[in-house]
Order: sequence, then C-alpha cells, then structure tokens
Amino acid sequence: MANEIRIHAGMTVETRAADDVPGLIGYASVFDTEADIAGMFREVIRKGAFAEAILRDDIHALDNHDYGRVIGRKKAGTLKIYEDDRGLRVEITPPDTTVARDLMANVAAGNIDQMSFAFSMDGGRQVWDETEDMPLRSIEKVGELFEVSVVPRGAFETTEVGLRSLAEFRNLISATEFRARQKARLMK
Repeated sequence: MANEIRIHAGMTVETRAADDVPGLIGYASVFDTEADIAGMFREVIRKGAFAEAILRDDIHALDNHDYGRVIGRKKAGTLKIYEDDRGLRVEITPPDTTVARDLMANVAAGNIDQMSFAFSMDGGRQVWDETEDMPLRSIEKVGELFEVSVVPRGAFETTEVGLRSLAEFRNLISATEFRARQKARLMK
C-alpha cells in the first residue's frame, strides 16, 4: 500500500471574533504518542517527521479524507501547517461553502472533534522494533504529506477537541487541563 492514512485525535478548534474569519485550529498529529494501527502494529510519529514535507508539498485540508470536500489548501494560503514541540499544527480558514458551514456546525456540536492525515512513506524513514508481540513502527520522516482531514474518529486517542477562543487555545497547557475546562463548561 503506497498511500497511508492516519486518523488522529489531536485537533483543537477555535472560533474567532466577529471581525475575524472563522477557522479551525489544531493538531493533525501529536509527537511520541502511540496508536494501535488495525491491531497489526503500534505506531508513533517522531518530532521532525513532517519538517521536509510541509516545506515541499502542496497539502490540502479535507473533510473526512474526501477531495470533493476541500476546506483548505497550503498553496492557496487557507491552510497553514507547521511543526511545533507538540506536533503537526494546522490552521484552516475554510471557504464560505455548505461543506465548510456544515463541518463547523458539527464541530461546534461536538459531533466531529478529531483529525487525521494521509501520507506516503516513499522516500521517508521509519524504524521497526519487533521485540514485543505487537511491533512498534516509529516514523522519523514521511515521504509525502498529501492532506490533513477533520474526522469524526481518530486512531490516536491522545487529545480532545472543542470550540475555543484563540487566547484560550494559546494558554492550553495540557490535555488534562483542557478536559477539566470542558467539564467545567458543561457543569455551568
């Protein structure tokens, strides 16, 4: 299989002030977090794995891996994508389309709260550790990064997502704190 897709529970979403353009912000991948890939192997993405691809590739942002539902693109400036200490961070400024409005409504309702990415390992670098019953694949460099997607269910179960203000997102310290804030909001 040349193209691989990874669904990741790592996206955080924000809404912005009325004079700002609404957008999605989050993480399509969180570094050094293990995921079970179809019961066949475990996988981690290492810091720096996307560094070359995000500089070179024209990456799309999609709704659920569907190229008929494009919500952003690096070349168009509607997808900003980069690595930080935590993972592969994305900022999407979706167009004013039915697809984007429906997606934002589903994110606001909490129906969709995760991210995914599709990539190829052609030209990439990986290390396999087969010392345990279920092998561990460490991806050190992806070959090509095709797209990041907003999805309803991710393979990596490391983070939670909700509508956020930009200031609150920037002050987010940990997933534990995020969950506590979300729980407090629901209790009000």
